[in-house]
Amino acid sequence: MISLLTPPMPAPALLHELGAPTLAAIEAAAERIRSHAVRTPLLESPAINALTGARVLFKAEVLQQAASFKFRGACNRLLQLTPAQRAGGVVAWSSGNHALAISAVARLLDMPATILMPSDAPSTKIDGARRNGATVRLYDRLHESRETLGAEIAARTGATIVPPYDDPYIMTGQATVGLEIVQQSQALGRVPDAVLAACSGGGLVAGVAAAVRALSPATAVYAVEPQGFDELARSLQSGQRERNAPGAVSMCDALQVAIPGELTFPVNRALLSGSLVVTDDEVAAAMRMAYAELKLVVEPGGAVGLAALLAGRLDVRGKTVAVVLSGGNVDADTYARILQPEA
Repeated sequence: MISLLTPPMPAPALLHELGAPTLAAIEAAAERIRSHAVRTPLLESPAINALTGARVLFKAEVLQQAASFKFRGACNRLLQLTPAQRAGGVVAWSSGNHALAISAVARLLDMPATILMPSDAPSTKIDGARRNGATVRLYDRLHESRETLGAEIAARTGATIVPPYDDPYIMTGQATVGLEIVQQSQALGRVPDAVLAACSGGGLVAGVAAAVRALSPATAVYAVEPQGFDELARSLQSGQRERNAPGAVSMCDALQVAIPGELTFPVNRALLSGSLVVTDDEVAAAMRMAYAELKLVVEPGGAVGLAALLAGRLDVRGKTVAVVLSGGNVDADTYARILQPEA
């Protein structure tokens, strides 16, 4: 168990140089997406508070459009395309939630969308993107490059590439999660001592950290990653972007990237207090707890923050902690197995 630690707040000029979203840009994004995105609630459970010894406020992004925070970034990005770019459509790559978000916003704006998804992505996410009207092209994540395939499609069709995290508009859209956390916590008479958010490429936690620490510099922000895909934890330790070992396996399908984002890593290095790592068993226990105490369906990648708290990765006794439940897109059969594990 580690104690809360908040690094010094970098100077605004340095944050600008690193590409962190400014508070003004985040507030503008919040206004831009306001009529489309849900202002998701902060929820609380007396039972979880008792277990952790903290006041835990859950940002329920499982209740967001497309059932994940990704809708915010997708909405912020696509709303800023020119009419000509909208006519040309978009191409994106994703293991699931970015695919669902991009396809949902594209349908909303009557735009064509092509989504590259790994062939082993959950069927509920593949089917969801197709139901939203997107063209889904499956690829082999071990032998094909989604970036190369996306570039080829964009060159052939004139579509605009919208990556899942390494994009300033995407990062700024995701930052509205952090903006709302601080605003809603203050309405409860609280300022979070810490905020925990899942990390894959790093767009969510970088945006959350930029917003939270702009409004509350003393608040510690932690990323949370699954074991085997802890590239950010290792990168923060070494000071450079580290790769995950090939062949790593995790139930957290939404949190599997090879290396931290080129744009997101400098922001996370400057603003985060660290990255916590959880096991699949701890994630499954957190999903069951979210169902039992919050009555929410949370996918594996969306439950890592709660998993870190329940596993005692961080000493939060007597503190106020906000946890982002980042997504709720999980196959029914998988979810049923997790809720009712074999004896």
